[in-house]
Amino acid sequence: MLEQEEMPTFLHELVVTWIAAALRNWVRRRHGFVVGSEAKLAVGPRRGRKPDLSLFLPRALPALPDTLIRVTPHLVVEVASPRPRDVHRDRVEKLTDYARAGIRLYAIVDPQLRSLEVYELGRDGRYAVARAAGRGRVRVPDCPGLVLDLGKLWEEVDEAERTHAHAARRRRR
Repeated sequence: MLEQEEMPTFLHELVVTWIAAALRNWVRRRHGFVVGSEAKLAVGPRRGRKPDLSLFLPRALPALPDTLIRVTPHLVVEVASPRPRDVHRDRVEKLTDYARAGIRLYAIVDPQLRSLEVYELGRDGRYAVARAAGRGRVRVPDCPGLVLDLGKLWEEVDEAERTHAHAARRRRR
């Protein structure tokens, strides 16, 4: 079963694209890959999810023709949406599904709260918060050298908001 698709906003996609670029810069030097939200991951025998981003290291790459990926990514990223149903989906349902699938790291980026949480899978099969921040340079656990500069991410979000507000004022004239 594939969950009902969410309807991403421009802000959501802006953040996804920024994170994708940062992940790609890191993972390509290690001969891995990052893919977007159309990649369907098997998270159970009859259950699939489409994370915003999935990062695969070279030791565990899916076959290129696969339409349902059964290889476990090292990291999945979800950019949170503000709707209550989506918040529950990201923080409860997906957290459970990704842990059950054995995905080592699960990151949630929340543009409204301006926060990043990185969960790391423990030996007990449950996630625990490994990093949580709203600003600064965040080192992603179990990804040596991967640092996400949240200040730069939020600067880009601010710029988009300013540009949108400026364009809206011009249209009203």
